[in-house]
Amino acid sequence: MLKTFSIASTTRRATLGATLGLAAALVAGSALPTMAQDNKPVKLGYAAWSDAEFVTKLAAKLIKDELGTEVKLVQTDVAPLYQGVSRGDLDAMMMAWLPQTHADYFAKVKDKVETLGTVYDGAKLGWVVPTYIPESEIASIEDLKKPEVQKKLSGTIQGIDPGAGLTRLSQQAVKDYALDDYKLQISSEAGMLTTVDRAIRGEKWFVATSWSPHWMFGKYKLRYIADPKKSLGEAEHVDILASKDFKTDNPKVAGFLSRMNLPLSDLEAAMFNAQETSYDEAVEKYIKDHPDQIKTWIGDES
Repeated sequence: MLKTFSIASTTRRATLGATLGLAAALVAGSALPTMAQDNKPVKLGYAAWSDAEFVTKLAAKLIKDELGTEVKLVQTDVAPLYQGVSRGDLDAMMMAWLPQTHADYFAKVKDKVETLGTVYDGAKLGWVVPTYIPESEIASIEDLKKPEVQKKLSGTIQGIDPGAGLTRLSQQAVKDYALDDYKLQISSEAGMLTTVDRAIRGEKWFVATSWSPHWMFGKYKLRYIADPKKSLGEAEHVDILASKDFKTDNPKVAGFLSRMNLPLSDLEAAMFNAQETSYDEAVEKYIKDHPDQIKTWIGDES
């Protein structure tokens, strides 16, 4: 069932809902409903973005090790995450970028989900360039209209996956700034990072869609370019959303998630560590290095 849910194809989402709904019905109608409820793992969903993956895997380990509750992780695209939590197929997701980036997704489910808390503040979307490009050449998105700049950038803005809020806002930015001769290259986070890495090794010019927190700022020398029209929004908060019944059904885990909040600098350092080692090792190190923070998250309910 997890494997089925992880498939991100739009054409299969309806089948997915039916499959998970049937499974839930079978559990609810089993001969041992109390035991099924007691042993039911918490299902956390996340998209394949480095910040979402780290905070979700950190939460999963603490829920299992400190609260004694099993966790199932479900990786999929953004739209199915919101749908899954709103239907109760997922218990929670830890990556609701608000108020602007995920505004469309949130608006469709806001009456069917509950916000548990904010996992980090000061999140930012924007377009980045390498620091070796002089600010006299590119300081703002407006500068991309210069003929010589467009030529050096090959008329391309490197993007990420099509379902991302950053992609939607970047498409709007292309219109707002009349970048008619540019192509927003839809790809993925991995595809964007490959392009960035290759370009930096050759000291070539590029502009890419990006966000903070992200480990790439620890590895590469990058800077955001100004967005005077505010097409890409301003600083945001990243919230934890849960299904309507989750707080009642699992108050211990819900309480923990409501208290989980990471300083942005700590998160970016951990994300970079995850890229240099692994997510599991980075999670272990974070827990070891932040005992007081972890104790506050766990609270008195553990």
